[in-house]
Amino acid sequence: MTSVSIRSVLQGGLVIPAHPLAITTAKKLDERRQRALSRYYIAAGAGGLAVGVHTTQFEIREPRHGLFRPVLELAREECDRADAARNTPLVRIGGICGATAQAVREAELLRDLGYHVGLLSLAALRNATDEELVGHCHAVSRVIPLCGFYLQPAVGGRLLSYRFWRKLGESVPELWAVKLAPFNRYQSLDVIRGLRDAGRHDVALYTGNDDNILIDLLTPWRVGETSERPSRIVGGLLGHWAVWTRKAVEQWERCDRAWREGHVVDAELLTLASQVTDANAAVFDAANGFAGCLAGIQEVLRRQGLLEHAECLSDHERLSPGQAEELDRIDRVYPHLVDDDFVLANRETWLAG
Repeated sequence: MTSVSIRSVLQGGLVIPAHPLAITTAKKLDERRQRALSRYYIAAGAGGLAVGVHTTQFEIREPRHGLFRPVLELAREECDRADAARNTPLVRIGGICGATAQAVREAELLRDLGYHVGLLSLAALRNATDEELVGHCHAVSRVIPLCGFYLQPAVGGRLLSYRFWRKLGESVPELWAVKLAPFNRYQSLDVIRGLRDAGRHDVALYTGNDDNILIDLLTPWRVGETSERPSRIVGGLLGHWAVWTRKAVEQWERCDRAWREGHVVDAELLTLASQVTDANAAVFDAANGFAGCLAGIQEVLRRQGLLEHAECLSDHERLSPGQAEELDRIDRVYPHLVDDDFVLANRETWLAG
């Protein structure tokens, strides 16, 4: 497909899981299970994959692991395989990190591997001015279209002002999307208001606020005159959607249907929103400042048999005390949020070959 049609697919709204990493206890890539994860997300109804992002573990870039390119290649191959039988292609998003020289190199790799969009983290530019940040984004956007990224400071992000988002919208035409993940209502509004005031109605908004997923998807974001068309967060690019993905697709479909049917939101859907937030608190280890967020994702996938081990590259990434019991609680009180039956019925097929 052309870049324009890929962009229109992104603008239409998608479920995009942030892709985890499958490794052995020796911290080597488990290729069979890495492929199985991609197959799971695609079979569950995801419209794209985000690879090389926080959920994939930033340590894959370290030379001692050397996993950045191999992980990107495996996901590309599974997307290629799936696209051969699809009318609408899977949107391929790759994570981009580091100062400008590193970010441009990573963007070039993504482009060469056939990825469509780069999810650009600004965490490495912690002391840069707004002008310097926009210049950095512009340099990377000359290589690959961008998904801007407001990553919450609690897991390594930095504050990004309304002024930055407005200048970014005004200065970088190849800004195709933004992932809002500050876990903060005020800062989410900064993004939406900045892009709106820049006249960028073409930028697809995706929630990364794992603490408020369904409310983000349901809210008409009106930040100006009441006569203007409200902004809408059309989909999600989420670590939380790396688990129980079939149910995530169903939840997104319910939110999308509410919009299409006159934006009628019933109390049951609002209750579901709070239950999803409660489930995320267990997976992401909110009680301990998100210390176990990666390990929580790995543990859910291990319990489902998609991963053999809940292993992370960093020895510091592990379940917090009490987190396993919280995951037990979610399974017990919210069985309608988990997709264990779907995984069990298809797991061996995804793991084969």
